[in-house]
Amino acid sequence: MTQQTIMITGATSGFGEAMARLFAQHGWKLILTGRRQERLNDLQHELGKAAVHTCCFDIRDKTAIAEAIDNLPIGFDEIDVLVNNAGLALGMMPADKTDIDDWEKMVDTNIKGLMYCTRKVLPAMRKRSKGYIINLGSVAGSWPYPGGNVYCASKAFVKQFSLALRADLLGSNIRVSNIEPGAAETEFSMVRFKQDQSLANAVYQNTTALSAQDIADTVFWLVSTPEHMNVTTMEVMPTQQATGPLVMFRDHDE
Repeated sequence: MTQQTIMITGATSGFGEAMARLFAQHGWKLILTGRRQERLNDLQHELGKAAVHTCCFDIRDKTAIAEAIDNLPIGFDEIDVLVNNAGLALGMMPADKTDIDDWEKMVDTNIKGLMYCTRKVLPAMRKRSKGYIINLGSVAGSWPYPGGNVYCASKAFVKQFSLALRADLLGSNIRVSNIEPGAAETEFSMVRFKQDQSLANAVYQNTTALSAQDIADTVFWLVSTPEHMNVTTMEVMPTQQATGPLVMFRDHDE
């Protein structure tokens, strides 16, 4: 079997880093992207230079993405699987008090970055009539919560964009999946709460969340399914997490 190539965005931590290690163990060639060159270098050293190509750029930079993909070296220039993993949440303030810069960063990362990578990789997949795009959404795309505002909206975009891709690509032999994790203990909350360790820890206190490895295992299972099978949307939640009842505000008159 020909060695396959997977491109993982946001590979320097969390889900992406766990995916990189798992796919390397199974003999895949890796294109790893991220903003932190030192971490990319460490992963390349750990997993083997012959099997890993790194691209250091900010996923919000459309030009940098295009240049990186246009200049992939021989042996890495046919991408079999694209995992749009890069994303983030910032803050938990209500919409009338949030930092507009945080909103813009989430839109530029979670929405535009995913668009840029997908649009750049898709034509070659279409030409080969083969490929798989896996988008990392969130249960927040279906189940909003106070303070989620733009983060929830950005993940709802991922859901609908994935479904629309499926419609566009029908008959092309290109598969598309949207994975929607629930609570997962990674660097995610540290980023959301801007490195406040106590706030990040409180998210997972006295419960068992998903791990980065759980999501890496899920992605590996997806790419291991037969080509005639497409898992369109997969919601993955910890056993100790569930959706709750709708809430009702009541004005208690004195």
